[in-house]
Amino acid sequence: MFDAKKTKDKIIDWLRDYFEKNGKDCSAVVGISGGKDSSTVAALCAQALGKERVYGVLMPQGQQHDIDYSRELVEFLGIKRLEVNIKKTVDALLESIKEADFSLNRQATINIPARIRMTALYAVSAAVNGRVANTCNLSEDYIGYATKYGDAAGDFSPLSQLTVAEVKLVARELALPEKFIEKVPEDGLSGLSDEENIGFTYAVLDKYIREGVCEDAAIKEKIDKMHKLNLHKLELMPHYANR
Repeated sequence: MFDAKKTKDKIIDWLRDYFEKNGKDCSAVVGISGGKDSSTVAALCAQALGKERVYGVLMPQGQQHDIDYSRELVEFLGIKRLEVNIKKTVDALLESIKEADFSLNRQATINIPARIRMTALYAVSAAVNGRVANTCNLSEDYIGYATKYGDAAGDFSPLSQLTVAEVKLVARELALPEKFIEKVPEDGLSGLSDEENIGFTYAVLDKYIREGVCEDAAIKEKIDKMHKLNLHKLELMPHYANR
């Protein structure tokens, strides 16, 4: 049975050890969406390092309908806050590609903001002697529901071995308000929720990951296919070995 309190404490210890070995006195830089993953990572970092060593970076693209969640989260945790609107950068890049007489498909267009957000996080990190947090969870990683070199990037990953359900339990152990834990997850790019995008619920996916059980054969096949096709996002880059 999953022990949320024990897991929370072990992650906090792991974070302290990571920063002791890989960035003594460095700050954690966390992209904040206001949802369960970024809220949980920010809260874990604040407890592990102290709130003065955590930067919450908000990165709306123009007018973001749920930006208040992000603002309230950093205020609740008392961490440092920086808000960077990426709309002009996204628009400028899209316009430059258009001027090069090249057309992007929908997927390429959706991935651009995620990669620009990661560029912003690393810019902030370089300026404050920081380390960038990856906020992906096991459920997302298993099916590749992350942008390679976008939100899939980072220097350390506290939640990558926890399913969505487990992240929520840890969040409650951290005493995060329910509004952040149960905020409907969405990528902020396609206009759809995560579950609408992937075509099945996280509850179904989590059960398959932890128990190997999926009653719907079509969904099981889809999960297996997504997992196989997206393994390249988790594995090291293949390289030619000159022998």
